[in-house]
Amino acid sequence: MILGMTTHAFTVFHVIISLLAIVSGAVVAFGLLTAKRLDRLTAFFLGTTALTCVTGFLFPIAKITPAIVVGILCLATLAVAIFARYVRELAGASRWIYVVTALLALYFNVFVLVVQSFEKIPALRALAPTQSEAPFKVAQLVVLLAFITLGTFAVRRFRFEPARAMRVAGAGVGR
Repeated sequence: MILGMTTHAFTVFHVIISLLAIVSGAVVAFGLLTAKRLDRLTAFFLGTTALTCVTGFLFPIAKITPAIVVGILCLATLAVAIFARYVRELAGASRWIYVVTALLALYFNVFVLVVQSFEKIPALRALAPTQSEAPFKVAQLVVLLAFITLGTFAVRRFRFEPARAMRVAGAGVGR
């Protein structure tokens, strides 16, 4: 039992949160490319990504695994993204720091999705049963290159003014 749920029910709960984080993160990433802040969806993405990490730590743990390390890195990345977004309000360098850390948090989620897909989906497991085979490595490389490309464009294109500057100018909060 984990938080009053069977391990299976908790796993389903964790997977649903993870998928919501990935889908909302993809929309937020598109917003970064189109200079849209998407305030509510961004909060949802950051929150569900944090919840994904936290719930991941609640599974029975016998030793430190790569998943635990990714979870720790993701939470540290989220802390920086949240600070840049909500404390610094995207002012100055915090704009690109936010973009990079938000996309890095999304990358960690997608990285784990690929790992879990190769573990749980029979056709993928057959291609890479130990996850050291070429199909797994190629899939992870494609994901990494896609995120590097996405991040490069997002840093260049996300030029939206911080909410603080907009309030001072009387323009209201961007959506």
